[in-house]
Amino acid sequence: MENKNSRQRELVNRTRVSTSIDTKLVERLEEIHKATKIPKSKLYDEALEMLSKKYSE
Repeated sequence: MENKNSRQRELVNRTRVSTSIDTKLVERLEEIHKATKIPKSKLYDEALEMLSKKYSE
């Protein structure tokens, strides 16, 4: 039986990914997260949306 509070719960509108990111960018992401309280996953979403728009032009 699955525990709904488990970190392994099923994601409905999200997909888990694993990658390596430049250390300075990770540090900057952490600074932005702490200053804005915006979840890091949402900051990644925003950055990827900006890249998507850039390369779709």
